[in-house]
Parts: sequence; structure tokens; C-alpha cells
Amino acid sequence: MSNLAAMDLVELFRQELELCKVTEGEQLVILAEPSSRSEYVEAAFAAALALRAKVIQAVLPGGSPVPLPSSRTGSGAGLTSLDNSPLAMSLLQGADMVLDLTNEGFIHTEALGKILGAQTRMLFVADPPEVLARNLPTVEDKARVQAGAALLSAGHELHITSEHGTDLVADLTDAHPGFQCGIADDPGRWDHWPSTMVLSWPKTSSGQIVVAPGDILLPFKTYVRDAMTLHIEDGYISNVKGEGSDARMLEMFFEDADDEEARFLSHMGWGLMKKADWFTMALYDRESLMGMEARGLAGNFLFSTGPHPFMDRHTHNHLDIPMRGCTVAIDGRKVVDKGLLVEPLVA
Repeated sequence: MSNLAAMDLVELFRQELELCKVTEGEQLVILAEPSSRSEYVEAAFAAALALRAKVIQAVLPGGSPVPLPSSRTGSGAGLTSLDNSPLAMSLLQGADMVLDLTNEGFIHTEALGKILGAQTRMLFVADPPEVLARNLPTVEDKARVQAGAALLSAGHELHITSEHGTDLVADLTDAHPGFQCGIADDPGRWDHWPSTMVLSWPKTSSGQIVVAPGDILLPFKTYVRDAMTLHIEDGYISNVKGEGSDARMLEMFFEDADDEEARFLSHMGWGLMKKADWFTMALYDRESLMGMEARGLAGNFLFSTGPHPFMDRHTHNHLDIPMRGCTVAIDGRKVVDKGLLVEPLVA
């Protein structure tokens, strides 16, 4: 149970909804499943009413986290019940905004595209109250991530290096750069609170990634103990080398998935969330948080495996691996230097 009082949660959600430009008369749908945080549903409802929005709460049957058993992994299919409910889809597509309080969200689903295509904006919220409060976004955060995405859009090559041996080059041609800033204020926009990061979807990359001790494996929600090297050929993880248990576990994950799409790199980018706490994950049980502070920590390098919507790969065998201490450069220009942000970002 959170130590934030109910009135604190209401005020927190009110501030967030204001950032998302929820105004009087707007149609807001609060989407939940039976296992969603009830205190979030109640606080969001009260906050929306305070802003004089026309609010509806919709609860659908719980989603399936297949292929992984734990909730809040970012790897599941979201509410599979939504796929068979034209009525629910029409409700979400008819809203000005959807506040998604389900466990998995919709980021890797076809349903999301249909909802956003109707110009509905959507905000996903899953992490604990203290994490939300510490990382309440600002309008300046959006400007910072937009500047980073503009640099990616104008760039040709993304180069990631580290003192541990990472040396990866990704082609930024048609890499669809984007961002998350924790604010869903534009029609047809999806975002995630908390999150402040820049990302891209390279279609090819080559080199090696050395995941070092202290880096994080998501959705396993574990800190790496022994270094492992991932060899990348044309965006594909050809092998995983390492003497410790982490390398073996990662290779077993790919073997058990029995899915070639799982071994391809997905999106990659860097974090800009300055108040994020890298060690939050060590202080909560695995079911209670999504792990967004690790993904968005300022100066981290985040790469993912599996789904790639721009290459028609839709596997749910998805990993996020945030790393510290890396240098990230676009056409030779450093945006992160040995794990520290290089600012200001100006395209």
C-alpha cells in the first residue's frame, strides 16, 4: 500500500492531466482491468471531474501477459479482450483521451494503432505512486526530447561505445525517431508516465554490445552480475557470450522463445529523466512496477529486442536492456558521454 494519501494522488493525477491538456467538456475514458490499482482509478476519476472533463470508467476482462507470467513487464499483449470487443474499441476511439491503467498497456499491439488513428490521445500509467510523484514531467521535458528526436531525424549513423567494449553502429536511415515525455497532449499521441527518453527504430545495426555488471535486464527485473557480449550482425543477435549466469539465462530466453524475431534488435535510444532512481527496482517486488526509471534514467543507453512495427515484426518476446556508462553519438556528435547527458540538445 502506498504511503501517499488519497488527496495527494488526486492532486498528482490532476497535475498530470493538466499537462495532457485535459479541459472542460473533453471526453476522458479511464481504462482498467480488475487487477488495476484501484487507488489510481479513483484518483484519476476525481482529478478528471475536478477539471470538468466528461469522464467514463471502463473495466474490461484482464489481459494476458503471455509469454511471460509476471504483470507489468511491457512484453505482454495488453487487454486481449479488447480485440474481440467492437463496443470497447468504439468507446476508446471516440474519446478525446484514454488514461490506460491496465497492467501491460498497448504499446506493442495492433489495437493501439487503431485507437491513435482516431486521434485519441492515450497515457499509460503503471508504476508505483512514489515513482510517479518523483518523475512528474514538465513542459520543458517535451522540448528536450523533441530536440533529441530531431537530431536522430537529421542523422545518418548512431554509434554507441563503452569502456566495457560496446561498439555498435546503427543506420538511422528511415529509423522513425520518436520520444516519450510522460505527456500525451497532441491528438493521436501515446505516451507513458513516467518516461523521458529519445528512441529510434534502426532497420540494421552491426557490432557488439557488452552488457556490464549493474546494467538491468527487463522484464526479468534483475541487475546484471557478470558481463556478457552480444554479437550483432545486420540487426540480429548472432550469439551471446559470457562466463556468468546472465549470459546463459539470456541465451536460454532466446532458445525457449523458439522465435527468430526475438533475436533481432528493436528500438534504441537514450534517457533524459533527471530525477529517475536507478535503484528503485531493488526496493519493490517485481509485480508492483514496470521499471520505467531504469528505462528513462538520464544518460542511459536503452536497447530492445523483438518487435519492430516498421519491419512487420510483432513478437511478444521482448527485452529492454538499459545500460549505464555508454557514449552515444549521432554522426560523431556526442549526446551522451560516458553515461552523462550532453546538453543542451539543439538539432
